[in-house]
Amino acid sequence: MLRIIFAIMTLLSGLAGDAMAQSGTLAWKTSWVASAQGPYPLGNPSAQPDQRFAFPDPAAGANDQSFRLILRPSLWGRQARIRLTNAFGTRPVTFDDVHIGLQLGSAALVPGSNRPATFAGKPSLRLEPGAFAWSDPVELPFASDPASPLLQGRKLAVSLHVAGESGPMTWHAKALQTSYVTAPRAGAKGSDEGEDAFINPTASWFFVDALDMQAPADTPVVVAFGDSITDGTASTMNGDDRWPDVLARRLSRYFGVNRVAVVNAGIGGNQIAGPAEYSPAKPFPGGPAAVQRLERDVLSLSGVTSLIWLEGINDFSRNGNAATETVQNAMRDGIAKLRARGIRVVGATVVSALGSTSPAHGHPEQDEKRKALNAFIRSPGSFDAVVDFDAATLDPASGGLKAAFVPEATTGGPGDKLHPNRTGYQAMGFAIDPAAVVPGLKRQP
Repeated sequence: MLRIIFAIMTLLSGLAGDAMAQSGTLAWKTSWVASAQGPYPLGNPSAQPDQRFAFPDPAAGANDQSFRLILRPSLWGRQARIRLTNAFGTRPVTFDDVHIGLQLGSAALVPGSNRPATFAGKPSLRLEPGAFAWSDPVELPFASDPASPLLQGRKLAVSLHVAGESGPMTWHAKALQTSYVTAPRAGAKGSDEGEDAFINPTASWFFVDALDMQAPADTPVVVAFGDSITDGTASTMNGDDRWPDVLARRLSRYFGVNRVAVVNAGIGGNQIAGPAEYSPAKPFPGGPAAVQRLERDVLSLSGVTSLIWLEGINDFSRNGNAATETVQNAMRDGIAKLRARGIRVVGATVVSALGSTSPAHGHPEQDEKRKALNAFIRSPGSFDAVVDFDAATLDPASGGLKAAFVPEATTGGPGDKLHPNRTGYQAMGFAIDPAAVVPGLKRQP
């Protein structure tokens, strides 16, 4: 019965698509991202299950096995495409049996929803080291009405098979979302809609770094850009409680359902100005410097209109030891690149880490540099608008985070006084003026 329903939905989707095409121009708009940060296992995952059984030899990577990656679009469309990446691999990787379906629960899919993806008309793709590629458009019959409230918050399952050994795997460590992997040498299982073969959980994303949807050409796309505080450290697992998630839901209520995309390009441990060089042979847990990754992680995405930049605390840590002027100059370079492409750049003040229990953070010198960077961010002309996360999270009495924002929300614990928890991220998301991020868009009644 479900398959019959999906067949009817496919027909309706085509009819609705014709109507939409007549009423307005469609374009690709990025709906989800997971910035590639380096070769597995280097990085900063949260609540990561033991990966030894999925990947016994990290240097060999995936071995004739399939991934089912769970992700939540912030924008829906009747057609989707995914971007596969081998950004930090050292050998060619061949992908096949790639599918997109609607998650039912765990690694199981809604029956009849799984759709194959091709690449230039072919069912497989060979990616050289450093390369990435978009799939062909994939019809999503279950999204015949992209603005349906029933789609909002639903998650897709992107399945792919790695033929042979991949070598070092390009990944995004901190997904805060459970995905699934088969056992090594299990073969191609992407077309399976059941969960049987996907026995290994993972809290990271591998090989997929972007999802696009077909949407009206005037749809704004907002990129949240930064470090672990954007990536969501200390937030909930599978709860979508990072501050960009909160912002996405606010914009949906403010401007209307499926009207604005908000995507998260944060990387735990990322810095603005460092490291000076990055390569698969010389990786860094926080990924390439922000100014080095702008092209791949922001400018190569589809339809980006605004960017909120929250970063700098790691530059001033004992891992970075950067001068304030170095960070400001690097930020100026990044702003210039973004503005040259017509992107509105919103600066976000850096939240306090004073008193942090992290050995690399919390010292007075770091806090003085943070305050100096915040003065630069707030100064007229530096950015097109400013979001004051510092004011939203600061405890004036201690100079650190508000006490309610400290206890860790991922697995429980006292927190590190560096990363806000779910409550803190909610306060940050509500501190953003929607009109500052997406000016000119009409608020719904």
